[in-house]
Amino acid sequence: MTALGGGAASPGDYIYFKSVVPLHKISIGSKLWRYYDFGPKVVPPLICIPGIAGTADVYYKQIMSLSMKGYRVISIDVPQVWNHHEWIHSFEKFLDSMNIHHVHICGTSLGGFLAQIFAQYRPRRVKSLVLSNTFLETHKFAAAMPWSPLVSWTPSFLLKRYLLTGIRDGPHEPFIADSVDFVVGQVETLSREDLSSRLILNVNVASVGSLSLPDSFVTIMDTSDYSAVPQQLKDQVNERYPSAKRAVLRTGGDFPFLSRPDEVNLYLQLHLRRVGVEPRPDLVQGFTRGGSSGSSNDHEDGNSFDDHTRDDGHRSSGRDGRKTERSESGPPNSDGLVPTSIVLGMVSSALHVSVCVCS
Repeated sequence: MTALGGGAASPGDYIYFKSVVPLHKISIGSKLWRYYDFGPKVVPPLICIPGIAGTADVYYKQIMSLSMKGYRVISIDVPQVWNHHEWIHSFEKFLDSMNIHHVHICGTSLGGFLAQIFAQYRPRRVKSLVLSNTFLETHKFAAAMPWSPLVSWTPSFLLKRYLLTGIRDGPHEPFIADSVDFVVGQVETLSREDLSSRLILNVNVASVGSLSLPDSFVTIMDTSDYSAVPQQLKDQVNERYPSAKRAVLRTGGDFPFLSRPDEVNLYLQLHLRRVGVEPRPDLVQGFTRGGSSGSSNDHEDGNSFDDHTRDDGHRSSGRDGRKTERSESGPPNSDGLVPTSIVLGMVSSALHVSVCVCS
């Protein structure tokens, strides 16, 4: 296994994915959204939300597999939002800009928590949930991170170090080791503002309230070997949704969508079929190289690879968005840095006692 931060080479299937599926960037207000959208646009989308250390890229195996079976998959980066209400409003504007009214959401760790929060406050838009290695409340993480008020001023390298301590090190089976290497590589692409906002979301004290969504429209997909989310918190999720479908992965670690993609993809297909999402494999043959199915609902945003969408291309939303290079909002005085010596001492001591959810 390549050491954490060792810079392992990208997997061949990921290189192929990047050559075929365009990355989209859209500015909505002051928020920059980075996402992949692949599959027939006539099919209700499955939206994948990663954890703290994840990006839109971590679900590339699900995008490739499910889209080829006729499903539409959208994988997003969590933008720079600083509290849960801001997340709800920003995500809703993102869906509006995409002309998406109803969604099925798959969330991992922090992504699963954000999916539940959105389902609680926007119940009419969320039709089903797939929750993986996630939690219902953030109190434990807030208590384990006493230096959270300094997050906004903490240098990037310390934030990355803190995140990586939450990923279990040591001997892994090859597929799990590869998944860890991939996610570590993604962490290196995150800016200080990205890292700060995600950590703040993870420690802002909040809990998921009652959902109007029936348990039968929820699938809980957990790994039974280990994950960064304490088992006690995962048990709370199972107790909250007693009639939800269970999809237990014997192994897989923190990132089963990378280490056990065949099993994860199968469970996702079973979930989507159970909640009434019909794939359109007949439209797969009509895809352009960029993933557009030729539907009249396609965006004019370079969904076709023939439009030469680049990874660094941006577009503004058709409503209230404006093109920006990065989010203009953030915590007060986020441009200033507390002296590294002060922050280093607090973070270093916290590394030994805190629990960090990094999947």
